[in-house]
Amino acid sequence: MAQATDKQMIEILKREAVPALGCTEPVACALACARCKEELGGVPESIDVYVSGNIYKNGMGVGIPGTGMVGLPIAAALGAVCGKTVYGLEVLKEVSVGNNLEVAKELVEQGMVKVHLKEDAPDKLYAEAVCRKGNGTVKTVIVHGHTNIVLVEKDGQTVFCKEEKPAVAEEGKCVELSLARIWEFVHQVDVKDIEFLLEGAKMNETISDEGLKGKFGLQIGRTLKENIEKGVLADDLLNRVLIRATAASDARMDGCEKPVMTNSGSGNQGITVYLPVVVTAERFGCSQEQLVRALALSNLVAAHIHYYMGHLSALCGIVIASTGSAAAITYLMGGTYEQVVNTIKTMSSNLTGMMCDGAKQGCALKVYSGTSAAVQASLLSMQGVKTRNDGIVEEDIEKTIRNIGVIASVGMEQTDKTILSVMCRK
Repeated sequence: MAQATDKQMIEILKREAVPALGCTEPVACALACARCKEELGGVPESIDVYVSGNIYKNGMGVGIPGTGMVGLPIAAALGAVCGKTVYGLEVLKEVSVGNNLEVAKELVEQGMVKVHLKEDAPDKLYAEAVCRKGNGTVKTVIVHGHTNIVLVEKDGQTVFCKEEKPAVAEEGKCVELSLARIWEFVHQVDVKDIEFLLEGAKMNETISDEGLKGKFGLQIGRTLKENIEKGVLADDLLNRVLIRATAASDARMDGCEKPVMTNSGSGNQGITVYLPVVVTAERFGCSQEQLVRALALSNLVAAHIHYYMGHLSALCGIVIASTGSAAAITYLMGGTYEQVVNTIKTMSSNLTGMMCDGAKQGCALKVYSGTSAAVQASLLSMQGVKTRNDGIVEEDIEKTIRNIGVIASVGMEQTDKTILSVMCRK
């Protein structure tokens, strides 16, 4: 397999830089319902949604933007009422237009929206919507990727169909990617070719501002900021990073109507990949070029690790995203390639195993843990502290990265089922 070219690396970055409004698992359900509505030519009279365990888990307790409500039923109803597939992961951007929310709520209240757990789903990321209006029935299937519609059927006839291939095998992913190649790319690419990453930084800063202004979620960012103002906490790099990142997650998970720039299909991971890097660049007075290159490093490291585990698993994605930001923070501190390697190994020793128990307000706590670990791992590496090649850490950084993927995709398979079982019994 050939090493990724600069062009392919840029394509990977562009594919990761996708704005999303709301948690991406409910959004996938909304998108499937929106496609059904478009084919039916109007709002469905009944909606059945069938989802994999991971989407079910991530949709149970998360806030849906602009609704003050949580869960997959209202997300599906909104997709069927006002969703437009052309908006992609921002399919719910017209929630507040006219009486869309009231119509969607009425569908839910009348029992016209039903969500089913599909035990035999072919992928961990699977959403199927079956919508009916009059004598018409439309089915839409999304699999492998949050916007990857692979099948649309109307009245039993295929309207659209494409191969159900994993997202990791698409557009430039069938190339050899390694930390060494990423490091080389970050230093040699024309910065103008990756300046689009600043859009994601600005977008995620904006929702972070909202999280600090409003009383969203657990108010972690607001609480830390207030305690700095009281003199209880220090105004240092670590706390600035924590404030920025957790405020954004607080707002997002509580239904804030601001989009975020994602990484690997996740808004919280996008927040974690971008904001700690932005804060570090500000703290150390780095140039815009240094920031852009650091953002490329952060995004690509996270995408590289995700290649081995997929987008959804029992391993919390913040583990991966914060490892990306840790690498970038080390870079901004003037770290060498060897120090970035040590940083990633330290992160692997620290956070691997942190479980995902669904999208919810508490995700901001995991963002807190991940970003805190990222700053600390960078500081340790810059001080020359190295993690021994024990446990899942190996001398070869690529083997270490693959070990994380094996743990996430194979080792935690039963953990995933247990978590879902516990949540469904509540």
